[in-house]
Amino acid sequence: MQTVDLGPRESMTFDVVVVGAGPGGLATAIRLRQLAAEQGRELSVCVLEKGSEPGAHILAGTIMTPRALTELLPNWKELGAPLTQPVTRDSFLFLSEAGATTTPGFLRPDCFENHGNFIISLGRLTRWLARQAEALGVDIFAGFAATEVLYDEQGAVMGVATGNMGMGKDGKPTAKFQRGMELRANYTVFAEGARGQLGRQLIAKYALDKDCDPQSYALGIKELWQVEPARHEAGLAVHTAGWPLDSNTYGGSFVYHAEDNIVAIGFVVGLDYSNPWLSPFQEFQRFKTHPAIRKYLEGGKRISYGARAITAGGLQSLPRTVFPGGALVGCEAGFLNCSRIKGSHAAIKTGMLAAEAAFAALVAGRAHDTLEAYPVAFERSWLHGELKQSKNFKQWFKKGRALATVMTGVEQWLLPKIGVRNPPWTLHHSMPDHACLDLASDREKIVYPKPDGVLTFDVLSSVFLSNTHHNEDQPSHLTLKDASVPVTINLAKYAGPETRYCPAGVYEFVTENGQPRLQINFANCVHCKACDIKDPTQNIVWTAPQGGDGPNYPAM
Repeated sequence: MQTVDLGPRESMTFDVVVVGAGPGGLATAIRLRQLAAEQGRELSVCVLEKGSEPGAHILAGTIMTPRALTELLPNWKELGAPLTQPVTRDSFLFLSEAGATTTPGFLRPDCFENHGNFIISLGRLTRWLARQAEALGVDIFAGFAATEVLYDEQGAVMGVATGNMGMGKDGKPTAKFQRGMELRANYTVFAEGARGQLGRQLIAKYALDKDCDPQSYALGIKELWQVEPARHEAGLAVHTAGWPLDSNTYGGSFVYHAEDNIVAIGFVVGLDYSNPWLSPFQEFQRFKTHPAIRKYLEGGKRISYGARAITAGGLQSLPRTVFPGGALVGCEAGFLNCSRIKGSHAAIKTGMLAAEAAFAALVAGRAHDTLEAYPVAFERSWLHGELKQSKNFKQWFKKGRALATVMTGVEQWLLPKIGVRNPPWTLHHSMPDHACLDLASDREKIVYPKPDGVLTFDVLSSVFLSNTHHNEDQPSHLTLKDASVPVTINLAKYAGPETRYCPAGVYEFVTENGQPRLQINFANCVHCKACDIKDPTQNIVWTAPQGGDGPNYPAM
């Protein structure tokens, strides 16, 4: 195939470039500019965001612990941060197919207690953080996806390049072509979120994960509902475990009652599930029909939908977070506390710690070296202590729900009562999520009910509510290493699991000349990364599409 000469790229130079305008990336930028102002130094900081604006691609539960935000911006209330709905009541339910058992408050583990926390839209908080960053002099370039890491002759990271705009399906420039730019920096901080495209490459290049367990992920699917006032209790936070998932599949749900009769309802399924017939999307739809859940939604209207992978491996799966010229922060590395389903506070805290290490290096006149002060500071932080307490949460669920429930109670209810915050044992796992699928012939097929269009819905009508848009006159951002594998292996052995683990209808098998073929409807993609994680042959590669393309979540 003939290579097209696209010409040279223009370049810009900054002290620090941050990839990703989520909570972690913006906290990094804000802290850098704060430190520069405190010491009267000039410091140029740039943040790249692949979404059309900060927050456009952000999706999370979210109940937020404000501790890290308070450290970053102590006057966040006066600045108008969108943390206005405190959690007023917690409820934890174990669901059977028709019943629900409530866990008494005195038996609820610490991880499910939310006194002092807030039900928020993380997208709105991200937009607000972006305004704070810009007010401090941070340059934010939204609609520009970083698609390539730049290295110097010694192999250190020296910045990133943004993707080209206006490429045609044939891989050739169109009349709207714009060459990507190089953004060079003394240090580059990567905050792309779970399974980041560039973070994945950096982990492989520098073998950052050689001394840790494989990362483990879950897929979170979320809807926003406008509900009837009589069915709404502002500040109520409900979590569930059990039905409709079987006892060997990790997962659970949340139902958060926000302001203005809005309910955020979500379902989380561990991507280490073994049954290839399972569909996380369909399990979520089925979950909403439970009497304990549907009572909140009946008579209401679904107004938004989205999905996103989350890191769930905990401390044992945390890779080394620094390398020559850069660092990983937030969910890019895997700092999420999966027992609390909370990661935004961890992203903000790690962003601050990386910023402080980078600033100290720059003041000392260093560039492109390894920021060893960052992981050292993390290990001394309150966040490390918090993650130590929850380190075994996901690992216990790999041994079944019954044992996991008991041991979560021991580690996060009983031990803290006697002053032990770090369980004296550590569990490990060695199998990555993509290797966990059984053969389709060894498992019973799951037949899901048809959607009713009132409480349960199909995939395509759901994707419509995500406001997803991709210019279809561009190369697909979802590529196959080997085009034959989906049929010869995935379809033959696992009954085509990509048609079920994707919550956006991207993958479907069609018949062409009497033979099956995988069709990739990349325009549907909500950037959840489930395919990149769960594909059993690791044949699917997710890359960033043209900058600005993807979902456009207004308040997720």
